[in-house]
Amino acid sequence: MEIMPQPTRILIIRLSAIGDIVFASPLIAALRRAYPQAHLAWLAQPECEPLLRHHPDLDQVILWPRGEWRALWRERRWRELGRRVRALRTELRRQRFDLVLDLQGLLKSGLLAWLSGAQERVGLGSREGSRWLMTRVVPRGGDPRAIGSEYRFLAEGLGLFGLPGLPGLPGPPGLPREGFPMALAPGAEDRAFTRDLIARQGWGSGYVVICPFTTRPQKHWFEERWADLAARLHQELGLPVLMLGGPADREAAARIAQRTATAGPGLMNLAGGTSLLQAAALIEASRLVIGVDTGLSHMGIAFGRPTLLLFGSTRPYLDTGRANARVLYHLLPCSPCKRRPTCGGSYDCMRRIEVAEVLRAASNLLRLERQEAGGGRGL
Repeated sequence: MEIMPQPTRILIIRLSAIGDIVFASPLIAALRRAYPQAHLAWLAQPECEPLLRHHPDLDQVILWPRGEWRALWRERRWRELGRRVRALRTELRRQRFDLVLDLQGLLKSGLLAWLSGAQERVGLGSREGSRWLMTRVVPRGGDPRAIGSEYRFLAEGLGLFGLPGLPGLPGPPGLPREGFPMALAPGAEDRAFTRDLIARQGWGSGYVVICPFTTRPQKHWFEERWADLAARLHQELGLPVLMLGGPADREAAARIAQRTATAGPGLMNLAGGTSLLQAAALIEASRLVIGVDTGLSHMGIAFGRPTLLLFGSTRPYLDTGRANARVLYHLLPCSPCKRRPTCGGSYDCMRRIEVAEVLRAASNLLRLERQEAGGGRGL
């Protein structure tokens, strides 16, 4: 088989969502180590672009305006839609990418990879017909219990750890088997926003971030339990609690905040009140992160913060890769049901997670943090 030359221009395609981009972020550093002179670009939807904007190993972020294209499709403005598609194709081909990695593996991402005109197009678990648009397909392998394992499996398949790579693709020999850490980079202005908030609130001793919201109801914990937990975190651990979420979460967040106020002070509700990178910077500076299976929660692990995750209908991983991050998950015969719950809306898997259990786990993570900060003396 003909060996492809070392790639000089590489495009990563992972259009969304926040958590998936966080999981895939280690590939940027792995590719940079393997091909230090290559131009590395990422194609993403506009709402996810901030996660990649300041990454030190990424040269470029290219936007796929999904919302604009969908609006043109709904309005049947075919000519304008065709013009936009041709313009993006022209832009991608002008960049002369020689290797595209389609991490999404769907028809939409496969079409974008194909539009790039790259000689080598590697798809990760390609489906919906996108495999026919790839030159190679790597299965979604690895250990499903480990965080981000499918992306590490792809890195190994490409030879980015000095292992034999895919036939015909260059595998730089002799690279050490380094770690595969997730990496995010808020901007200076986002960190300044966080410092100012901490100073105004007098949170010098730290605070807890809670992330109660995500896209599917079967992944949610219960509002009354979040309210009880927030009050007890403040009362028993002496830490204020900051609630984060997106604009669509404002109504639910207001209900949690109101319930918490009746139990005592200590909760600040910023759901829908920050940018994505401001939320990331607040997580980076926190003492502890507690959340459901949502992108903001996974950021806690990416930043190395003590993190507690509450999983039920989904189980993206149980091995967080860090001693200071753990998952609470109660296996039931129907678990994980993912998008097809069979419980009639009772969500028993999440109901099994009690406030007292979360509080104990949170206390243990904070104790571990203090021990590490004190050199293991158990301060």
